[in-house]
Amino acid sequence: MHRPLLLLAIAAVLALPAGSTVPAGAAPQPTACDPIQTPAVFGGQTATSEAVLGFTLGSQEVTAAQTDAYVQAVDATSARVVSGVVGTSWEGRPLRYALVGKPEHVTPEGLAAIREATARLRDPETPARDAARLAAETPAIVWLMGNVHGGEESGTDAELQVLYELADRTDCAAGQILDNLLVGIIPTQNPDGREAERRQNAYFFDMNRDWFARTQRETDAKIELLRQYPGVMHVDAHEMGANHFFFPPAADPIYHEVTPESVEFTDEIFGAAMQAEFDRQHIQYFNDKVFDFFAMVYGDVVPAVAFGSGGMTFEKASFHPIPTRTYEHYVAHWVSVSAAALNRERILVDWHRSWVDAFAQGAAGRLQPNVVNDKGNTVQLPVPDIRVRHYFLRADDPDKAREVQSLVRRLQRMDVEVYRLTTPLEVPDFTPYGRSAAPAVLPAGTYWIPLQQTQKHWIQGLLNEDTYVPFPYFYDVSGWSNPLLFNVAGGRSGALLSPAAEPVPPLAEPAAPSLPADPPSVAVYRPSSSTAARESEGWLRYLLEQVWGLPYESVAAADIEAGALDGVDVLLVTNGNAGVASNALGPRGRRALADWVAAGGRFVGWRGGAEVAARVGITSAQLAGPKSDVAGALLRVRAAAGSPLAAGVGPFAWVFYDYDLVMRPSSPAHAALSYPPAGDGDFFVSGFARGAEELGGTAAAVDEPLGAGRVVLFASDPNFRAWTVGMQKVLRNAVIGPDPTAATVATSSQRGSAAKTAAALPAFDSPLRLTVTAATAAAAQSVLRDFGASFSVKTAGGKARFLIANPGDLSGEEHPYAGLLPEALERAGVEVVAFRAP
Repeated sequence: MHRPLLLLAIAAVLALPAGSTVPAGAAPQPTACDPIQTPAVFGGQTATSEAVLGFTLGSQEVTAAQTDAYVQAVDATSARVVSGVVGTSWEGRPLRYALVGKPEHVTPEGLAAIREATARLRDPETPARDAARLAAETPAIVWLMGNVHGGEESGTDAELQVLYELADRTDCAAGQILDNLLVGIIPTQNPDGREAERRQNAYFFDMNRDWFARTQRETDAKIELLRQYPGVMHVDAHEMGANHFFFPPAADPIYHEVTPESVEFTDEIFGAAMQAEFDRQHIQYFNDKVFDFFAMVYGDVVPAVAFGSGGMTFEKASFHPIPTRTYEHYVAHWVSVSAAALNRERILVDWHRSWVDAFAQGAAGRLQPNVVNDKGNTVQLPVPDIRVRHYFLRADDPDKAREVQSLVRRLQRMDVEVYRLTTPLEVPDFTPYGRSAAPAVLPAGTYWIPLQQTQKHWIQGLLNEDTYVPFPYFYDVSGWSNPLLFNVAGGRSGALLSPAAEPVPPLAEPAAPSLPADPPSVAVYRPSSSTAARESEGWLRYLLEQVWGLPYESVAAADIEAGALDGVDVLLVTNGNAGVASNALGPRGRRALADWVAAGGRFVGWRGGAEVAARVGITSAQLAGPKSDVAGALLRVRAAAGSPLAAGVGPFAWVFYDYDLVMRPSSPAHAALSYPPAGDGDFFVSGFARGAEELGGTAAAVDEPLGAGRVVLFASDPNFRAWTVGMQKVLRNAVIGPDPTAATVATSSQRGSAAKTAAALPAFDSPLRLTVTAATAAAAQSVLRDFGASFSVKTAGGKARFLIANPGDLSGEEHPYAGLLPEALERAGVEVVAFRAP
C-alpha cells in the first residue's frame, strides 16, 4: 500500500544532526542514507501546505495561484530556499522558481560561487586536476520541472512536496541532498494551461515541442534561467494515457549528439535507482518503451544536448487518483535527486569530461555515431563518416537579413560562439545544404560557427543537414535543421581552416517586418474544434498578434453563412477537419464562401483548410492522402519565378512535411511552390522519409484565380509550430502581397472533380500511422483488433499502410495504447517500416 505523503513525517533518530557543519568550501561525501526508508524528521520551521493552502499536498490538485503562493511561503520561512519569478505567461501569470540548498549556498554569494564553479567544470580548457577538485567541492545543479502540459498536474504537486521537505527536513536523507546539490524547481511551466485544464498554453502551443525554437515566452524565460544554472539532471514531469509509471531508460530512437555520459546518467544512475525503489515498493512501471530520446523539442532531449545533463521524462497514468499520482511522482523525484547527490562527484567528473570530448570532437570534425538502446533494434540510417569542422551562414542576401539575424541570435542565446569573416575565405570542400561539396569562396560578412567549442553538440543539433534517424519509431518529428526552417543559405566544411574573423557581439531580435500603409482586412476560420485545428489556429494567432502585428477577426461557419465576409479582403483557413467544416457551412455557407472569392476575396488555406477549398469547389487542385512515410521532415521546393508568393524567398524554400496532403494543380501555372522531380539534384529530404519520391513534381503551394478572386493553398502548414520562419514569409506574401499576373482559369468540371476527390479523403483526426510489410499486414491487423482499434488499410508496393482512428484526438502520450503498439507488433512478428504517434 502506498504511504500517504503526510505519513512521511514520522519522527526518527537523526543520522545527520541538524546544524552539523563541514569545512568551508568542501561538500562532504554523503553517508549512504536510504532516500525513502529513512524516517523523515522535520524541523517545523517551514510553512506547511495545510497552513498556507488549507490542505495536504497530494490530497487535491493545487491551482497555479496556489503553487505560486506556496513557493513564496516556503521561501519566506526557510533559509534553505530562494525563489523568484523568471517571467510571465501570455495571460500574465508568474513563472516562479525555487532554488534549494544549504543556507550558505543560496545566498547571492553562494549562488555566484556555484555558477562560477559550474562554468569552470563546463569549460573544456579547465585542467583535469582543477576539474577533479571542483567536482569534489561543488554542489551539482539539478532541475525538477513540472506541468509543461497544463492538464498533467501531479508533477507540480510532487515537486512542491519535495520543496517543502528539502526546506524543512533535518534527517540524513534530506541532508545528503542538501550537502551535495543545488536543487532548482519550476513546479508549473504552463500556468495558463493548468488553469484551463488543457495540454497547451494560451496560444495552443504544446510547449514540450517548443524547446529549441523558444517561440513562447514561457519557454524562453525558463531556458534563460537554466542557462544561468546549467544542471547535470533535468526532470520533466508528465502524465499519460497509458497505465503505470514511466522513467528512463527511454525507447529508441536516440539522437546521435546526446552524449554517452548523458545516457549513463539517466540509465545507470538515476533510472537504476528508481527501478530499485519502485521494485521494492511494488509500484508498477515500465521503461525502454514508448518515449524516445530523439527529437530536439522536448524537456529531456534539449537539456541533454544543450547542457550535457541527464534529461529525463517522467510519466504517470493520468486516470489514477491524485494521491497515487502525486506519491509516485514524489518517489521518482526524491529517489533521482538522491541518486544525483550520492553520485555527485562521479557525475561532475564525467560531466566535465563530456565537454572536453565535445571540444575534441569539434576539432577533429567528428560527429557522434548514432546507436540503438533496445535489444533487437539495429541502426537503420547511420551517421555518415564525414568530417564537419565548420558551419557557415551566408549573409549576402538582403532579403534574408532578418532571418539570418534571428538564427544567429538563437545560437548565441544557447552560448554558441559565432564569428563573422573579415575577409573572403576559400573553402575547398564547401557543402551547401542538400548539395555536393565543391570549392567556394565565401564573402566577407559570412557568419562562421566552428564546431571546436563547448557547444559542439548543440551546434550540430541546430545546424545539421540531416538527423540520421537510427530507428523508424516517431513520437514526434524527425527533422528540424534550423537553416532550412529559416530558409537561409549556408553549409559546412570539414577542412582545416583558419578564417580571418571577429566575434559577433550579442545580436538583438530583429524588428518585426513592417505592414503596408493600408493592410488588408483579415479573417480567420478554424474548420473544426479538434486539437489539431486548435493548435494550427493558435500558432496562427501567435504569428498575427506577436510577430506580424496584423489585426484580424475570427469567424465561424454561421458567420460566413450570414455574410460576415463582406468587407473582408483575406480569409485564412487553418488546419482542421474539412468534413466537419463543410457540414457546418451547409449549402448556403459554401455558396457564400464561393461567391465571396469570385467577387474578389482571397482565400488562403492549408492542410484541412486546403481540403475545405476543394470541398467548397473553389480550387481545381487534386488532393490525395500520402502513400509515403515522411515523419515531420524538411523538403526543398522550387519557387516559381515571378510568383508574388516568392517575393524575397529566393529560388528555393523548405517545406515542413508531416504526412501531409499530396497536391496536384490542374495547370503548371498554378504551382507557386513545387517539389522537384525525384532523382533531380534539387530533390532533398532532411529527416526520415520512405517513399517521398511520390511528392516529386507535385505542388507544395498553389495559387489560382477564381473570378475576380484568388485561392492560395498549402499542402502542409506554412506556420508549423511557428518554427518555419522561411515559409512564414511565403504565407505573408499570400496575405499582404500583390495578385499574380493572369493565370490559367480552371473549368467548373475541374473544380467539381477536385471536390469529389477531396470528399473521399480519410476523415480521421490526428490518426496513428503504421506502415508494415505486406507479408505481415494480417498479423498487424490482428494486433490492432486486439486493442479494439478502428483503422483503414491500403496495400501497395509491398507495404501496407494503416490509418488508425484516434477518437479522443489524443497525443501519443495521452493515447491509451499508442505506446503499447510497438512491443505488441514486435511480439507478433510484424515487420514495421514506420510508426508515427500524433
